[in-house]
This record gives sequence, structure tokens and C-alpha cells, in this order.
Amino acid sequence: MHIEVVTLFPALVATASRVGVTGRAVERGQVTVGTVNPRDYAQDVHGTVDDRPYGGGPGMVMKIEPCRTAIRAAKAKLPEGSPSIYLAADGVPFTQAKAAELAKVPGMLLLAGRYEGVDERLLEMEISDRISIGDYVLSGGELPALVLIDAVLRLLPGVLGDAESAAQDSFSAGLLDWPHYTRPEGFEGHAVPPVLLGGDHAAIRRWRLKQALGRTWTLRPELLESRDLSAEERRLLDEYKADLGNTQGSSR
Repeated sequence: MHIEVVTLFPALVATASRVGVTGRAVERGQVTVGTVNPRDYAQDVHGTVDDRPYGGGPGMVMKIEPCRTAIRAAKAKLPEGSPSIYLAADGVPFTQAKAAELAKVPGMLLLAGRYEGVDERLLEMEISDRISIGDYVLSGGELPALVLIDAVLRLLPGVLGDAESAAQDSFSAGLLDWPHYTRPEGFEGHAVPPVLLGGDHAAIRRWRLKQALGRTWTLRPELLESRDLSAEERRLLDEYKADLGNTQGSSR
């Protein structure tokens, strides 16, 4: 996969792309992450890339000319079929399903805005998608771009050491993840659940599914509203609720 990020802070993207999952994927040649800086295409000696908004108001808006030239320079490096994505508050919510969809494309252009945003005409002419990573405001689109890159790359074949790691991530099956434990078996009075120590893989699968359902019901119940629970899942969720009620009752 080839990714190009159009950004005024290429060093931020380059530094993050050298570590973790992304860094390993780059080292192995599984992905290329490049940057293009609109300031390199500014039309004056000061490298101006922003201007006051028409209609007044606070802040500045990224100018259309240098940004469009930068975007087209980035597009020229990308394979056919690569979407052009603007990281924006008014974009569609970024989900695990969207990450899986993007993991199938040959490349991506990610536009990281700054200031109050970019000229709307630029988006109309050059951008195919708008994506938001959450209902909050950041100073720029670089961090959302890096979030998107990390989420997508871990789904590419061979990027993670164990393909099951991605398959079992939270949200991959529409549920939150189950609790995880490692050594030591006991720590300051807190023990690993006995079911995980017995080697009964069928029992472990049921326990994990039960915990995933329970956590989702407790923390993100809206995820269950759109999920058609199987008979087993309904039974396990009922067991989780009963266990929770028993625990709360005994603590009174």
C-alpha cells in the first residue's frame, strides 16, 4: 500500500511512521508513507498557505492554490484506485468496518487540514471522502491521519505477527474485546480467572464471548442494538447479567 499525506508538518508524520506497527510495515516494504507539503508550492517568497476567510470571522483558511498543487503532486505518486480523504469534523465516523474497507485499496491520499480548515472548493474538486475520528476538535489533521493509518495497516496481511490479533480486536466482530491476562497467575490478591488456566478451549471461547458481550452491554450498549444476537450469545449475555446481579447483591 502507498499512502501520501498532504500536510504542513511532514516531520510529524515521518517521525510517527518510523515506530510501532507502521514503522515495521515500512521497514518490510509492506507500505510506503510519503508526505507533500503545500508550503513547497506557495506562490510568494514567504511561503504563504493561508488567508483570511471571506465573510469575516476568526482564524485563517488554507489557500486553494498551494493545496491543490500539493494534492495533485501526491496523487501522481499513488496507484490507480486510491481514494483522496480529508480528515474533518464533518466527515463520516471512522469505524473498524471503514478501516477494513480501506485496507483493500492500493493506496490513499490523506489531506491534513490546519487553521479553520481548507477552501471548500478544493474539497469539491480534489477530495473523494471525508472522515472524522471523533466528535472533538484537534489543531490539525495529522493526528487523525496517523490514527487512520495505524488502524488500516494492522489489517493488511502480514503486518501483524499473528493475523488473529487483528481478527480478535475490539469492534472487529461488532463487540468490545474481552479481558486479557498474563503472568503472574496471582498478583496482590487478584487472580487470573480459573477458566483460562484449565486448557479447555471450548470453555475459554465461551468465557471470552460472554465477557465481550457483557462489556459491550455495559460500556457501549448501542453496539448491541444493531447486532442480531445468536441463541448462544443471548444465553451468555443473560448469564453475564445474572452474574453481575449476584455480585452486586452480595456486596451490599
